Amino acid sequence: MDRTTNVVILVSALVMFLQLVASRPIVPHISVMGMVYCDACSNNSFNAHTYFLSGAEVRIDCKFNAVSPRTAEQISFSVNRTTNQYGVYRLDIPSVDGIYCAKEAAVVNSCRATLIRSDSPTCNRPGLITTSNEFSIKSKQANICIYSMFALSFRPSKIDLSICGK
Repeated sequence: MDRTTNVVILVSALVMFLQLVASRPIVPHISVMGMVYCDACSNNSFNAHTYFLSGAEVRIDCKFNAVSPRTAEQISFSVNRTTNQYGVYRLDIPSVDGIYCAKEAAVVNSCRATLIRSDSPTCNRPGLITTSNEFSIKSKQANICIYSMFALSFRPSKIDLSICGK
């Protein structure tokens, strides 16, 4: 083959590659996030004595329905995550073919979080609500979904009356 033929083949291959990349769907970015706090006065609200718990363990259960022309595919999983120094846990879900989080049908996708344990010796009893469903933040332009979980809490085994009152 001469040099011109090589250039033509290379350019043709590059054009086909660019067309293939352009035709591929946008890869979704899905994150599940939430926080865990210590409800120091066991009143199910934030107050001056509330603080976020690091080292709390949470189980995340998610169910996603894939968009497929011929089958109804479902992906389910459970993972445990530990809160960071700010009381936040996070799960980034890798790209899965057929999962388009920002589409209208995404309402059938769901996640929930459940308290497992707290590392805090002073705040280690599960609060009133131990499981949280999500509210979702979606961006259709970038196909980004953040499943933001409602906050979960632990409480102390004994309320400190000096800071909480009666």
